[in-house]
Amino acid sequence: MIKEIKLSTSERNELVDITEEIKSIIKQTKVKEGICIIYCPHTTAAITINESADPDVQRDIIVNLSKIIPENGEYHHSEGNSDSHIKSSLIGASETLIIKDNDIILGTWQKIYFSEFDGPRKRKVILKILA
Repeated sequence: MIKEIKLSTSERNELVDITEEIKSIIKQTKVKEGICIIYCPHTTAAITINESADPDVQRDIIVNLSKIIPENGEYHHSEGNSDSHIKSSLIGASETLIIKDNDIILGTWQKIYFSEFDGPRKRKVILKILA
């Protein structure tokens, strides 16, 4: 089955925790065991799993990606968002998670983040759930 999450971002670069929405969708499916593929259909955004206990981790990811890939670098792409495309490619468009007992398996401190690199925008995330 395929499900969709809609979200709006508020910053040019931000990490949005989508973990609880994904867990809720998994619960509704009643799938006991399987996998969940989380896919971002945008070329200037991505999906990542990382620490949630300390919000400085998300800040550090955003700040240091922007140092490595600055917004105003030497780019040829005419839309002015080349840095966003590069960040998206580095982080990646998808993650695959294991479903066990009608829940996703995550580490103690892990959360799932929609990674916005060209906001603010209206976005979506696609979930493919396999039993």
